[in-house]
Amino acid sequence: MELLRHTNIDFMKYRKFWITVSVILMAVGVVAIIGAFFGFEPLNFGIDFAGGTQMTMRFRIPRDAQNRKVLVQVDQLRSLLAAAGLGDAEIQRFGDESTNEVIVKTAVTKGTEEGSRERVVGALNRHYNQGQSGTVDLNQTGADALVTLLSAADPDHVGKAPAPTPLAGVAEPGGPAAHYAAVADALIKQRRKDGLFDDWKAVAATPGLSPAALAVLQGRTFLGDYAVLGVENVGPQIGKELSRQGFWAVALSLLGMLAYIGLRFELRFGIGAVMASIHDVLVTLGLFIVMRFEFNLTTIAAFLTLIGYSTNDTVVIFDRVRENMRKNRRKPLIEVMNESINQTLSRTIMTGGLTMLTVAALLALGGDVLRGFAFVMTVGIIVGTYSSVYVASPFALLWEQLFGSKSRIRGEVTGAPQPGARGGAGAAGASARGAGAGGGARPGAGPRPQGSQAGPQAGSQPASDSTPRPPRAAAGRRRSGRR
Repeated sequence: MELLRHTNIDFMKYRKFWITVSVILMAVGVVAIIGAFFGFEPLNFGIDFAGGTQMTMRFRIPRDAQNRKVLVQVDQLRSLLAAAGLGDAEIQRFGDESTNEVIVKTAVTKGTEEGSRERVVGALNRHYNQGQSGTVDLNQTGADALVTLLSAADPDHVGKAPAPTPLAGVAEPGGPAAHYAAVADALIKQRRKDGLFDDWKAVAATPGLSPAALAVLQGRTFLGDYAVLGVENVGPQIGKELSRQGFWAVALSLLGMLAYIGLRFELRFGIGAVMASIHDVLVTLGLFIVMRFEFNLTTIAAFLTLIGYSTNDTVVIFDRVRENMRKNRRKPLIEVMNESINQTLSRTIMTGGLTMLTVAALLALGGDVLRGFAFVMTVGIIVGTYSSVYVASPFALLWEQLFGSKSRIRGEVTGAPQPGARGGAGAAGASARGAGAGGGARPGAGPRPQGSQAGPQAGSQPASDSTPRPPRAAAGRRRSGRR
């Protein structure tokens, strides 16, 4: 299937202009990166690289006197954590606003690998769960604590239940712990499904929870105003190691692309492909920094995917360039590149368009976790398609102009006549072809008779002074005589 057929767009006509635009875009990306590392516009490193603790929390949504939802305020949370000595904590909303979820990031504590979870929870409990000391928060209690609590109370009388055998008083196999472990797991699953327990009706809906066990929970636990959905903790040493490995992953991928294309094609094409990949990374990273997305391991995966995607599109064009160079050895290289880009234009548009539909869906519906990855891919596909046409090919041509053979740029082939050497038709062209065949005219020989022009073209038969070959019949008799 082809969307465009027989296009004849002169892409290389404005190559100098587009190379200038690309250089400016790369310079802006370099400035943004330098500014990020020197603190002018700090790069939003995730805990994968910066280290520290990241907590995803969900808060209960109360209602005011007018029955309106009251969402947790980020400024209020920041002031609470600042009072606990966590003033450098970063707080941002997560997901849909109606879920009332936030992400709290705290910097790594120097001299220790432990995270800041306990300090954050303690600061929030002093405000949201006042007067609840001595009881257990059901929205933060783990499965082991629930098993211990229920086993001690034994509301289902598992430890005293008689067996259905004559051995009266024998406890159920496994004891109370096995029974209440299943109840605790059911509670944890129900809480994870809802995010947190808003009221006791949600707790009562837990499968396998008996009314007696529910009564014990109501008497010995309380429903806190928030729940910790997830905790990630990365030490400083691990963060440095991950950042170093991420840098080397991107750098070595670029060098690998250069080596592959240099061996698979030619060095000039490898230079063009690597320049296109560097262009894509710098431009996309510059926009990524300006948009303040979080830079983490998922982002590294996105940039590696971008490098592979851009190089794949470039390789398709360069493969067609190589084929056309073999077919049309006398065409100038710039014309071959234009022709190759036009021939692969339909494929480029279809591939980029279909991939764009996927990453656009991720960008719109993927949520905050995948938003950075989807942004890199969305911008990268646009920039990568542009660079395959206006960066890779012009830089390959520029490399050939600076360090390559001038005759290859003009389309000249060693031992072949120049395109303008055909001159006028007639005797000059025939003489050139005859001389090229090795059958030059004898000295002093006059013009050939007019009737001889009816035979084959000049230069296709041996010259008139060469030794005539014997007829086939005579040659056959001579061979038979030798036998």
